[in-house]
Amino acid sequence: MYPGKNVVGRLVALMIAAVGVAACQSTAVQAPPPAAADAASSSFEYRIGQGDQLNIFVWRNPDLSVSGVPVRPDGKVSTPLVQEIVAAGKTPKELATEIEAGLSSYIKEPLVTVTVMQFQGAVGDFVRVAGQVTTPQTIAFRRDMTVLDLVIAAGGMTEFAAGNRSTLVRTVGGKQQAYRVRLADLVEDGDISANMPMQPGDILIVPETML
Repeated sequence: MYPGKNVVGRLVALMIAAVGVAACQSTAVQAPPPAAADAASSSFEYRIGQGDQLNIFVWRNPDLSVSGVPVRPDGKVSTPLVQEIVAAGKTPKELATEIEAGLSSYIKEPLVTVTVMQFQGAVGDFVRVAGQVTTPQTIAFRRDMTVLDLVIAAGGMTEFAAGNRSTLVRTVGGKQQAYRVRLADLVEDGDISANMPMQPGDILIVPETML
């Protein structure tokens, strides 16, 4: 019998936590980086990957709109009238513009919107939260995401969380760096100065209170 999804999810989270802890043990925990170091997060654009599922909406043309279109292993998708178009590696906006160009041979001034419904992108396109949160998980990074956004997505901290001993593990210049995060001050006391922007690939580790 195969284990349930919740069990598998927790096992994955524990593995992520173990990796993060190892990184913290080998790297001194530092104060949060200055805002300038996080400028990359504001310019991040998600790029479609193999296995993603897309909704492609063509304004005023429901017959040409499709939902749940999978990006095949070869990186391509097929849509009505526009066949075998490469999606992987493009932003949703770039793909929409290319589909519009293809449709312009059939309809006047097509307007296309591409939405990613299920993400399977590269590891660097995600952030992770592990440890003492309600739902340890991996989620797709989005522009201007902060630590608070990630904690909310995980359902908040558990009663056993040592929030102010939380650690953010980040790859900087090819090396892992660990930064202290005061989650208890942020979540419980509303201290916004304890919030910090996320970057693609970040791992947030919330430890357990030492009894």
